[in-house]
Amino acid sequence: MKIYHFLIAFLLFSYVSSAQDSPLVNIETYGGNYAYDVKYATDDNFLKTTVYDCVQCLLLPEVAEAIAAANHDFCELGYKIQFFDCYRPLSVQKKMWAIFPNPSYVGNPYKSGSIHNRGAAIDMTIVKLDGTPLDMGSDYDHFGKEAHIDHPHHSDTVKANRKLLWDVMKKNGFSVIRTEWWHFNYDAKNYGLKVLDIDFDCTN
Repeated sequence: MKIYHFLIAFLLFSYVSSAQDSPLVNIETYGGNYAYDVKYATDDNFLKTTVYDCVQCLLLPEVAEAIAAANHDFCELGYKIQFFDCYRPLSVQKKMWAIFPNPSYVGNPYKSGSIHNRGAAIDMTIVKLDGTPLDMGSDYDHFGKEAHIDHPHHSDTVKANRKLLWDVMKKNGFSVIRTEWWHFNYDAKNYGLKVLDIDFDCTN
């Protein structure tokens, strides 16, 4: 019985220690006005199952600071950031790869993985301050040409909305990828970062 109690205590200590040792911060600690549409906290996603226990945007501190600065710029223009995804545990990346093993859209978790797994990437759009969405030409996680940043057949409104999104994000140190208009990597944090597999702390 004593050994059993010792093992339970050890596991609880390990869990607490791993949570305390997390390099990630919640964007909410930086203040600001944000919207959330985190599909992976629901079953309304291409996995068709819920893989996040709660809605949070966790990032490395430097990335969170840059996002807060970008959101300030958007708010000055009458918009705010709406998050689709931020940090993503490696275990979730593996589930995605099992369903859609296409490196053009899903980072291979058995190779370099995703910048999401490192807390330095964001999936996002912008909405008006009252929550009204902007037309970006495709839904989030649309695996098709309409989501590509170089797709030529969008309306002038879509092109203008995307340009606004990209211009402000680039100004604050982020870059977009070719196949996903919503995905932004923080340029200063793209290399040499450790892949993380930390669970969300839904008590905060």
